[in-house]
Amino acid sequence: MQVSGTDPVEGQGAAATQVAALCWRMHKGVVQVVLITSRETGRWVIPKGWPVAGLKPCTAAAREAWEEAGVVGRISDKPLGEYLYDKIKSPVLATRCAVAVFPLRVEALKRRFPEASERLRRWFSADQAAELVAEPALAQLLQSVATQPDLLKAQKYQGTA
Repeated sequence: MQVSGTDPVEGQGAAATQVAALCWRMHKGVVQVVLITSRETGRWVIPKGWPVAGLKPCTAAAREAWEEAGVVGRISDKPLGEYLYDKIKSPVLATRCAVAVFPLRVEALKRRFPEASERLRRWFSADQAAELVAEPALAQLLQSVATQPDLLKAQKYQGTA
C-alpha cells in the first residue's frame, strides 16, 4: 500500500528524501503507535530523519526510532507508505520532504535514550494518532492501519532495531 501526500509544487523540484519509523504494537486488539513531540514546535510526530550513508533506509529509520523515542524492536525493510511535508528552516525557507515510512514492531521502550530530555513520548491508538498529526497523508496512513491491522502484521520484520 502506498499513501502519498500532495505532489511537489511545480517549479520547486524534487522533494528531499527522509525515512521514518511507524512504531507499533497490538494492545487488546487495537493498533497502538508511539508518537513523540518535535523539538521545534512540540507537535506530535513519528520518529524520522535523514538517510545515513552506508545504512539501508529501514536501518536508518530504526536508528531514528531509537534516538528520538527509545524504541527497540523489529523493522520491515519494505516501506508501508510515504507522505510529504514542508520542513521549515526559517520564516521564509522550507524544504519539501518525501518521507518513507517503515513499520517497526515495538519490543521495548527504554527510559534512557539520546533525545529523552528533548521530547515527550506516548502511546496512542492509531485512530487517535491520526487526529493528532499535522500531515494529512500520515493521518491517512495511520487510519489505514487502524482499520486494517493486517497491513502491519503482513510485513516481514528483521533484526532487533
